[in-house]
Amino acid sequence: MTSESLEYTIDGRNYIGHIAYDDTRSGPRPGIILVHEWWGLNDFVREQADKLAEQGYTAFAIDMYGDAAQADNPDDAKAMMLSVKDTPGELEKRYRGALEVLKAHDSVDPERIASQGYCFGGAVSLNMARLGLDLKGVVSFHGNLGTDIQIKPGDIKGQLQVYTGGADVMIPPQQVAAFVEEMQEAGVRFDLINYPGAQHGFTNPGATAKGQKFGFPVGYDANAARDAWEGSLAFYKRLFG
Repeated sequence: MTSESLEYTIDGRNYIGHIAYDDTRSGPRPGIILVHEWWGLNDFVREQADKLAEQGYTAFAIDMYGDAAQADNPDDAKAMMLSVKDTPGELEKRYRGALEVLKAHDSVDPERIASQGYCFGGAVSLNMARLGLDLKGVVSFHGNLGTDIQIKPGDIKGQLQVYTGGADVMIPPQQVAAFVEEMQEAGVRFDLINYPGAQHGFTNPGATAKGQKFGFPVGYDANAARDAWEGSLAFYKRLFG
């Protein structure tokens, strides 16, 4: 299996993603974009890409901050996230640029692309679908479900798989309910799976330690993480065969 850094540029700025695929397989296969948490592109997301590659996909963990920058505390993470999020059009530009890199890869069928994100990355993936990008599917793990994007039937091209924690104070029940209403009114095919007692960041084994270190309401839940991972694989199998 090939698992390596992949540098690319968007508007003259350097980005360093991580691509993984089984180089013993022949022919094009589905590609999956992975979007990191607000911490930046770290080992957790790279490992998730490698695991997807083992399942027969080409997985591209993209760099939303540039130069694979990472934060080691919540204040810096928030500042890095907002510097991109609060600049009009910047998230979409960076995502679309990385999407074109994945589509152009020799191992990828450009007509079969999905997006998978964690926390910040889950929100990014959902919003890219809302903006009408040609994604066959989106998987969001503990991603924010709110948005300012107004959608109508037909805007979202693919299917959605959303995993959220019942004890996630960052994604309260009102936000979940509003998301369900939004998707139903837009006629979107989606599944929403809620894990009672699971906190924000429940798929990341490092979440509990970070929560304790910074007094931050995040935590790992092994059972929820395993179920969500297995559910996402079943989702991709249904999408791509």
